[in-house]
Parts: sequence; structure tokens; C-alpha cells
Amino acid sequence: MAISIFLSVPTPCFQRQEQFIGQIRTYLKNRGLEPRTVGVTDYDMDAPLTAIRRLMIESNGLITVAFRRTFVEKGTARLRTDIDTLSEQSINGQWLTAPWAHIEPAMAFQLGLPILILREKGVMADGILEKGIVGTYMPEFDLDQQVEQYFGTGEWNGMIGRWEGYVRAVVEKKGRPPLLF
Repeated sequence: MAISIFLSVPTPCFQRQEQFIGQIRTYLKNRGLEPRTVGVTDYDMDAPLTAIRRLMIESNGLITVAFRRTFVEKGTARLRTDIDTLSEQSINGQWLTAPWAHIEPAMAFQLGLPILILREKGVMADGILEKGIVGTYMPEFDLDQQVEQYFGTGEWNGMIGRWEGYVRAVVEKKGRPPLLF
């Protein structure tokens, strides 16, 4: 029986993004993991957050892929701030991802699931996408390179292996009764 994991990914906007997700799905399935995504593999009549929580409770880990979605050609964060400790920050030429790339990992964190966040190069590192926020290494992948190349790197192999170990530990722990002593 395959091990259920939550795959949080926005609808790809570019073919290379689609190929990247295809590679992740294939890798996971070859390792006995079943990637599940609300609106792709699983459907629910309830509100999206309810559906996500329900699927997440059935899952043993989460992978989030923060793809480029919205391009900010010219922009400013904290425009006209009047607090001394903050200053305006240019976000010219930055990409934003879908809000679900922030929401779903935060929900998984609250459930104690192993989290792996992959951020496409150029996506602004804010919110949960800032390094260190969830306590694990957050790799950045570059889809201007060949998609297959990334999956052969030491970074990918080391990171996915460690995350997979955590996922398998969750499966093991879920099967044990709670200790009363």
C-alpha cells in the first residue's frame, strides 16, 4: 500500500513547471509514496480549507512547490512606511507564488508533518518561504536549466532522502498506540 503524502502545488503556468511536477510525482510513486493534491487527485464538496485539512490528516508528509505565478515588474513593499524600524523595499523584477504555497505548509506544520518546500528561482522569499521559518533547508531550483538535471543533484537526493525518512517515521508512529507511561 502506498504512503499518502500531500503535494501542494499551484497549477503550472509554464511547460517546464509541468515537467518538474511530473518528475516529482514519478519519483514519489517509484518510492512507494502517493502524492495527493486537492482538486487534482482528491475532490471535496466542502470549503477548500476543510478539504485541505481532511486530506492533510490522511497524509504523512507534505511537499510544497512554490512556482513563479505573478511577476512584479515594478513594486515597493512597505510603501511610505512611517515606522522607524521599517523601510521601503524594492520588489522590482520579483516573482510571487500562489498563496497556497504559504497556507498549506503552515497547516502541515501545525499537524506536525514533515515539510519539504521547493522554491523556484526568482520567487520572493517571504512568509513561510523565508529560509529557516519551518526549520528545514529550503532549496531553490532553476527551471531555466534542464528539468531532469535537478533530480540528479546531490542537493535533491540528500534532501528528499532525509524528508522521506521523516515520512516513513510518521507512518511507523501513527501505527503505534499512545504510551501511557
